[in-house]
Amino acid sequence: MGKNSVTEVQVWVGDITRLKVVVLVNAANSELAGGGGVDGAIHRAAGYKELRAACALLGGCPTGEVRLTDGFGLPARAIIHAVGPVWQGGDQGEPEALRSCYREAMGVAEREGFESIAFPSISCGVYGYPHEAAVDIAVDEVRLALTRITAVKKVIFCCFGEAMAELYRRRIEIMGI
Repeated sequence: MGKNSVTEVQVWVGDITRLKVVVLVNAANSELAGGGGVDGAIHRAAGYKELRAACALLGGCPTGEVRLTDGFGLPARAIIHAVGPVWQGGDQGEPEALRSCYREAMGVAEREGFESIAFPSISCGVYGYPHEAAVDIAVDEVRLALTRITAVKKVIFCCFGEAMAELYRRRIEIMGI
């Protein structure tokens, strides 16, 4: 596979806030304000007041980019806030922005020396990204990152339901990671 052939890639169904990983990725909004879905759950589990204050200091985050904060009350040491695109039909730069979220998150994990990372399905909730297309991008970008980084030893794709988990499992098998 490349430099990082010892990385374990898993699919897990459940609450991302309970995972014992070094860093988890938050599907954030551009204000880093703690909205609904995964974002709201992460803010509540981390400690809303503390995480909200840390995010406010960052001054927001453009779509396709990521920002790093402490994990506060989570089992994870840190949170990478990734702002995915809102689906607008696919011809407004959405695929590139979503790819950028995964690429940047893996880059931060490498730079910080984080050995394990958990991803939610970025943009697949209220942002409306088609699930199969989003999963293809997520798995492909992680696969590409693992060919050039060495710090990350475990990647978990955390899904809220079994149908999404099955999409990840199939794509991971097809891509051979």
